[in-house]
Amino acid sequence: MDIRDRILEAAARVYALHGYRGATTRLIANEAGVNEVTLFRTFGSKDTLFEELARGQAEATSVPPLPAKPANPERELTEWCRTVLDHLTQHRSYLRKSMSELEERPLAAAAACKGPHCARDVLAEYVETLRDHKLAHPEGETGTAISMFMSSLFGDAMCRDVMPDAFPEPAEEAPGRYARCFLRAVGVRVSAAAHVDATAA
Repeated sequence: MDIRDRILEAAARVYALHGYRGATTRLIANEAGVNEVTLFRTFGSKDTLFEELARGQAEATSVPPLPAKPANPERELTEWCRTVLDHLTQHRSYLRKSMSELEERPLAAAAACKGPHCARDVLAEYVETLRDHKLAHPEGETGTAISMFMSSLFGDAMCRDVMPDAFPEPAEEAPGRYARCFLRAVGVRVSAAAHVDATAA
């Protein structure tokens, strides 16, 4: 790993703990195992470093795809939900800091939230695929259902550690429960998914 990447990774770790104001260049340099002179020679300024960090975080955001040919919507969406929820939970300290600094650093907050926005697009496309395969109701409040679904995942990832009673228990069953609620909201019947599996077999 080159020095630039080491500094960026160190900045992400320090930022997740201390926020922008608390993430001093000295702390970042120490975390990266370099001196401050090297940090400034590489990035020029703390602002430039954090602009690049936000851009890199946004570019690195990837949302897993959902099948173009659904076989079992409940199983497929549960696994997708589990992956997205795990990712959000893993990065919640970084996301919390970005959201808390929204008014001061709106571009950084927007970059941090790129993943949930991409997830919305993946879900919307999947619902259309389900409709094309006659597995979901042809009409419905898809946008509202997606908003509720993604808000549940985001809230779970951000707040379960401080408000455990507000979310499905046990935690390992939450992805399946969120997925089933969403599928019901867009008119998917479990019997229909079972029929597709049986046909494919």
